[in-house]
Amino acid sequence: MATTRNIGIIAGNGVYPSTFASSARAQSQPVKLSVAAFENETDAALITPLVDSIEWFRVGQLGKLIRYFKSQGVTEAIMVGQIAPKNLFDLRPDMRLLFLLAKVKERNAESLFGAIADELQKDGITLLPATTFMEDLLAPEGHICGPALKTRAWDDVHFGQRIAKESSRLDIGQTVVVRHGTVLAVEAFEGTNACIKRGGELGRGKAVTMVKVSKPNQDFRFDIPVIGAQTILTCAEAGVGVIAVEAGKTLLLEKDRIAALCKEKHITLVAFA
Repeated sequence: MATTRNIGIIAGNGVYPSTFASSARAQSQPVKLSVAAFENETDAALITPLVDSIEWFRVGQLGKLIRYFKSQGVTEAIMVGQIAPKNLFDLRPDMRLLFLLAKVKERNAESLFGAIADELQKDGITLLPATTFMEDLLAPEGHICGPALKTRAWDDVHFGQRIAKESSRLDIGQTVVVRHGTVLAVEAFEGTNACIKRGGELGRGKAVTMVKVSKPNQDFRFDIPVIGAQTILTCAEAGVGVIAVEAGKTLLLEKDRIAALCKEKHITLVAFA
């Protein structure tokens, strides 16, 4: 009999956690899935039918989260889904997280999540890559869906790629909105959707391109660029006509719905190497 993998899901918002749970259930090896859910973030209706147990936390309850995972026999964990910036600002850390924060020199995502991974490892819990069981959802290079992209539009894609790579290297943000070689918006702490809306408003919906990249040397245990149906809807509302992402380093969630929305909204989705 195959050994059961005992995986803890640190579940943020959106469909990402339930997509992971569905993919895990589809594997030939049996899995036990225990969810650490967050108030005002995790969609219980989506994920509860797919998992074995679920417990609710406030953002910042690291010690309680680890105790819960240990009580469930968890030996591996995965971070899936974002936490809204407003909830990160409302952080109420427990003692374990307070001690962790005291040791972290720079409180950016990379250093914080790296320290959390180290804390999990102290209790025998290995943090998995955020693409685990979902490798088939990574964006392939080239045109993915929507109208074919004209040569001029590819110029903006490559321009945006250079800007976004530099912005992400500086740990500012991984998304930019551009038009005809001009940067309209750069993502920062407000998140991708706010960046899209601001860029679309400034571009007035005319040949506006959104580019999203991974960070140089990104640790894919903590974060991976994600495009979902909500991204397409936000772009459509903002007047963004092209979405360009990094091939092999971006997850496409709800792929069939993305394709249908791109066709309906006349939005092009491409991936560059």
